[in-house]
Order: sequence, then C-alpha cells, then structure tokens
Amino acid sequence: MRAIAWVGVLLMIAGLAALAVGSFSYTTKEKVLDIGPVHATEDKEHNVAIPPAVGVAAILAGGALVFVGRRRA
Repeated sequence: MRAIAWVGVLLMIAGLAALAVGSFSYTTKEKVLDIGPVHATEDKEHNVAIPPAVGVAAILAGGALVFVGRRRA
C-alpha cells in the first residue's frame, strides 16, 4: 500500500477511537495565590467532548484515502 493509504488507515482508526471514547479530559495547574515567597496553585480539570460527526467524518475521509491509495497502486 502507498503512504496515502496508510494515512487513511490511521485516520479511520482515529475516527473509530473518537466514536468509542466520546470525550477526554486534561488537567492544568493555575496560580491561585502569588504573594512574595508564597505560591499556591490549583489543579483544574478540563473536559473536551468529541462530536460523533467528527468521528464519522474521519472514518469516511480515511476510507476515501485508502480507496485512492489502493487504486493508484
């Protein structure tokens, strides 16, 4: 398979993962207090939702790339 077909396969896998997971979260540290030698931070969790349309679009685009990559070979 050509490189474009491999990119398509990876895109399809990412789309399936996006549909399976649905959302992910990450944590950041934010300064709460900064007075001279006294520093206080707070861990803040952020949630990011992945719309199902993004996963479906990635699967369709990946399938198109696989089709084009295999057709040229």
